[in-house]
Amino acid sequence: MTNRRGSTPPKLCLNRMHLRAAWIAIIFGAAVSSPEICRGQSWQSPAPRQTWDRMDPTGDELNQETTQRSWRLPAAAWRLEPFAARAAQRQSRPVTAEQLRAQLRLATTPQHVSVAKNFQPAIGHQNVASPHHVGETSRPTDDVLEADLLGGSSLGGEDDLLGGEVSDPLTDPLMNLGPSSEASDHGVELADDPHANLWTENCYPSAESCRACHPVQYEQWRASGHAYASVSPMFQRFDQAMTEYTEGTVGSFCVRCHSPVQTQLKIPRSTSILDAPPVVREGVTCIACHRINEHYWRSNGDRRIVPGDLHAPVYGGSGGAGVARAVANADSLKLKLNSDDTSPGQAIHREGRFFLPLTNSDVCVSCHQVAVHPGIWLEVVHAQYRSGPAAERGITCQQCHMGAVPGKPLGYELNHVASLNDKPWGEKRKQSNHQFWGPGFSIAHPGLFPHHPKADRYTPREWLKFDYRAGWGTEAFERTVDATMVFPAPWDTPDDRRDARKIIDANLAKLQQKRSAATQTMEAALKIEGPLMRHAPQVGQPFRFSYRIHNVSEGHNLPTGSLGAQPQLWLNVALIDPDGRRVWESGYLDRHGDLADMNSVDVATGCVPRDADLFNLQTKFLINNVRGTDREAALPLNFSLDQLVFLRPGAIPVSVLNHPPLIRMEAHSIPPCDSRTAHYTVPASVIRKRGTYRLSVRMRSRTEPIYFMRQIESTPDMIQRMLGNTLDLHPQSHSIRVR
Repeated sequence: MTNRRGSTPPKLCLNRMHLRAAWIAIIFGAAVSSPEICRGQSWQSPAPRQTWDRMDPTGDELNQETTQRSWRLPAAAWRLEPFAARAAQRQSRPVTAEQLRAQLRLATTPQHVSVAKNFQPAIGHQNVASPHHVGETSRPTDDVLEADLLGGSSLGGEDDLLGGEVSDPLTDPLMNLGPSSEASDHGVELADDPHANLWTENCYPSAESCRACHPVQYEQWRASGHAYASVSPMFQRFDQAMTEYTEGTVGSFCVRCHSPVQTQLKIPRSTSILDAPPVVREGVTCIACHRINEHYWRSNGDRRIVPGDLHAPVYGGSGGAGVARAVANADSLKLKLNSDDTSPGQAIHREGRFFLPLTNSDVCVSCHQVAVHPGIWLEVVHAQYRSGPAAERGITCQQCHMGAVPGKPLGYELNHVASLNDKPWGEKRKQSNHQFWGPGFSIAHPGLFPHHPKADRYTPREWLKFDYRAGWGTEAFERTVDATMVFPAPWDTPDDRRDARKIIDANLAKLQQKRSAATQTMEAALKIEGPLMRHAPQVGQPFRFSYRIHNVSEGHNLPTGSLGAQPQLWLNVALIDPDGRRVWESGYLDRHGDLADMNSVDVATGCVPRDADLFNLQTKFLINNVRGTDREAALPLNFSLDQLVFLRPGAIPVSVLNHPPLIRMEAHSIPPCDSRTAHYTVPASVIRKRGTYRLSVRMRSRTEPIYFMRQIESTPDMIQRMLGNTLDLHPQSHSIRVR
């Protein structure tokens, strides 16, 4: 066995054999069924449900106690502790799970203490009046804590996978793959340099700078999917997991689209997003589109932002006539045209230039049609659009996703595009909506997202210590505060807590607007037809019926988006008998929030029956590694016989096989203006009495499956927020007479 540096010592070769065995055991190990794991609602005899409100997976209504109990994950195949215990018996010294995890990652530097352990976590609901430190609770950490984002944890800024000193170069397979020590130092210390943000602003202005002239566009953008791209906890977890799985060979593939300014600044991904400049946390910010002057087509997100301060030219869909008139009247309007002007006034860019791709769908393709080695298309939206009826009719992406009505090409709003000195400038004309209508939603801390112009009073790490769920800053909470309660700085003063609460409340209201828009966008493309029955149901006979799901959109498939995240869209149907009891259901979730299919731990352990009638439009990865038939996989990495897992082009051209070797995608989505039928059979044992039954149905949508979130080590709070934000689309009920 050899590596790129020559022959491997026998001892290292033996260790790698053990590591390979460990890896196979973790991947293919079976979960063990136990009474504790199976505890919960029995789906053979479902409990009665009065409403379609969100409920705890155990069947109880959500509350503090049941939530904390329900989201404890069982020790299953993806956990390392059982294997660590067996490995410890075979060695002279005990091996912990963390030590084994470090070995499996081929790490050579010791694990560091996470930042999350160095400060008190936020207060829990049950300790509001505790005389101890406010924050000493065992509640799961917040979704976007240091444990979730890059930096300051086992997934953090000092991660040994991407650079840093090593003790033995022979055991470091990534010696030359990570950034140099100088680059790492520059990236990690960037936030500590008092001039760093000023220098960054002079080259890459943030959206906060654009807000002065474009307050309407900023208000729309700050809660959009583009604004969420970089600060998303799911993106940070996914990117970190891919880096670890592929030993760093995924490179900047993900970051190029999600954080283009970070890519251009060459900030190493080992730098925490919490310590990055504000413009980096803004993800796809204003300049990511309006400082592009070249058409890149399918470049997998690799585009160049033209550097320049706020006064440099910007690019848009008009000729810049309004900017030219304002510049010509700069003195009377009190406008500042260069950074040397210290007089009072409003800063403005000196020129607006026309850029044709911004007026059509071409500008979207570089990030919404991407492929990763070995040839997997993770984003296929643009290809679906080009082959659909919308493109044939000349309808652009902007007309549906930036128009006046979410998801419909029904024109644009008319408004003033700019505001100078708090006064509308120019004539009203077409204004594109920068909320970018789509189905996504946030699971981040509301102090970090949506972006808020007053949120910069506190650092991101300080925001993560603010427990908004406990009511900090509200009048009801502040009346319960006494001298024995200790808060982490800067939340140790009532004024700061109250000021922060105003920002939190504004952001929560904005998130609710975003959620409503996401529901409206999805419902605009979706139609549920049914129930369709050939025969009237009878007592003691199987009840067969169907629903036809229509994609009424002309733009692209339903669902679409990032297939790497494998968004789920499924049909949830329930039958309620004349006594109001739910006697049958399809599309239900197990205790962990997964659908009851082959990816469910509860199904594998026999705790929950498999949902044989499940109608799920999720596109999934299929792999066949060394032998065997196709099998589903959340992350389809092309594991080779060598234990160094890395992304590389396939040995056989994709054009020959029509799909990447050993990996393919099984699409279940519905093409534009098409439909699919969901067939259901209710067993005869359920139809026991005559009377009026109620058949309730809804489509449900979420951006990631829960089993995928567990694989990339999402926190329980992230999982709970994903479940809580699941969209319910077109809920409806129909009465059925059983004779």
